[in-house]
Amino acid sequence: MDTIAAYLNNMFASLPRTEQTFNLKQDLLANMEEKYHELKQEGKSENEAVGIVISEFGNIDELIDELELAKGGEDTLLPLLAPEDTWSYTVAKKKAGFMVGVGVMLCMIGPALLMVLVTLAEFGFLRGVLSEDAAGMIGVSILLVLIAFAVGLFIYSSSMMDKYKYLQKGFNLPYFLRTELEQRSRAFTPTYTLSLTLGICLCVVSPVLVIAWAAVSEDTTAYGAAIMLLLIALAVFLFIYYGTIKESFSFLLKEGEYIELTPDKTEEKRIMGSIASIVWPLATCIFLISGFVFQRWDINWIVFPVTGILLGIFGSVYNLVKAR
Repeated sequence: MDTIAAYLNNMFASLPRTEQTFNLKQDLLANMEEKYHELKQEGKSENEAVGIVISEFGNIDELIDELELAKGGEDTLLPLLAPEDTWSYTVAKKKAGFMVGVGVMLCMIGPALLMVLVTLAEFGFLRGVLSEDAAGMIGVSILLVLIAFAVGLFIYSSSMMDKYKYLQKGFNLPYFLRTELEQRSRAFTPTYTLSLTLGICLCVVSPVLVIAWAAVSEDTTAYGAAIMLLLIALAVFLFIYYGTIKESFSFLLKEGEYIELTPDKTEEKRIMGSIASIVWPLATCIFLISGFVFQRWDINWIVFPVTGILLGIFGSVYNLVKAR
């Protein structure tokens, strides 16, 4: 095995030390080791197995020509990521995803509680005990407190990830570390798929409650709307939390959208984040104005799902425009 690794080191000695050549070398080493073990299981001796492996994988001239790699060049090998940094990143990403998910849930729970309080004051057991205006003021106070707490979670989660910004400049993973990450990613995939499926089901089923409640009593439709918001909040939490864990694996393994983290992609994330930070508070203002000024607590909850849909549409349009 040491002979194979030494042989590869000599083969790649004259090539530029870039991320591309590093990944190529790691892939070749993995394939050669696999072939070596197969030959040993077939009864080949140490020297025979090494000789066969080198003869089959030893010529990389075609790969060099295909990838247009030139000999020599600047030493641009990206730094290797240490195991402790890798695992601390995954833990921080998981915690940040949890806090963001909880924060978004709180932003959606606030309007749901507001609708319930106003409806209880108008038609429920709080009728005569609490006026609609007083219930609205209490609901808005709770809403603002929850939003303030959610913003604190957003800020804290962002500060947690600030120390990992250096990873955006590029890194490489040792072979053993990449293998372990791939194993963990595969083991996590069923959990991610289940959470995604459950979240989608919750989003699809949630409007049924509004329709059913409206059929029973139009005066208390807000109850159905509140439950719908709670179900969507739970679905969004599942999307964010488990999606963040999946994203951490994709980022470290450079899969999917992270195959090549270009400045355009970084700019896209920055723009979308800036727009979201403006649009969501604006949506909250529209919700409060429509409630207190126009007394439309029964339907103004739709502002929040519509805002989410519009942000998704904007992101898609942005990608299409940039692709031209």
